[in-house]
Amino acid sequence: MRPVVLCFSGLDPSGGAGLQADIEAIGASGAHAAIACTALTIQSSQQVFGFESCPADLLQRQAKAVIDDLPIRAIKSGMLGTTDNIAMLARLFTDKMIPQDIPFVLDPVLVANSGGSLGDEATLVDAFITLLPFATLITPNTYELRALSGLKDLHGAAIGLCGAGVNAVLVKTSHDYSSGDINQYLYVKGEMVHQSVLPRLPGEFHGSGCSLASYIAGRLAQGDDLIAAIKAADQWMIKILAAADQPHPSDPSSQLIPNRFL
Repeated sequence: MRPVVLCFSGLDPSGGAGLQADIEAIGASGAHAAIACTALTIQSSQQVFGFESCPADLLQRQAKAVIDDLPIRAIKSGMLGTTDNIAMLARLFTDKMIPQDIPFVLDPVLVANSGGSLGDEATLVDAFITLLPFATLITPNTYELRALSGLKDLHGAAIGLCGAGVNAVLVKTSHDYSSGDINQYLYVKGEMVHQSVLPRLPGEFHGSGCSLASYIAGRLAQGDDLIAAIKAADQWMIKILAAADQPHPSDPSSQLIPNRFL
């Protein structure tokens, strides 16, 4: 069958982000998405109202059922919700339930695009630090990158995280509105190995970070190297954001939902 990406992510009822974004993005990449649901959120395409996390034991049993059944070729994690869930995922690697040679794309979700809290930030940051060394690539937004590293300068933050054991960091400036375009920088083991400049499209997008990380994971599952996977994801992202749906046409400041069926 198609290579399988096992995703750890939460349910977004609006379908803009979370596990639905993962399923659609991974399918678009040519891989198959399997999901271990980390949380049930209460959110619209515009706002997070609350969430209930799955217990770590339940999450582990979901993952094990998939690992024992399907040919897993990559792992992707998004919203994990609790420190217990983060620790459980780390144990899957240390206990070798997930082989160390399987690519792992970690999107260290701390807040939703709409600004809603998805857990206590300080405790989540501390827990993520223990998970980061298992990742092939981390894809934080600028807020998350600064929170994880404790540094304001984005390049220094990426280099610092690599020095702390992270294999690779994709720096994205989509949340930095001081520049017209979106710049991306890939740091591997502290060295910048790839840079891209993408057009900044008008509007705010709900689920763009989930989509990017999941598409990259899908390409890695099929054997792409990091740079090839990121290049392919960038081209796909430009198309799906340009064709995004507008749930509230009368409100130009409302968030758009990427059209991942292109």
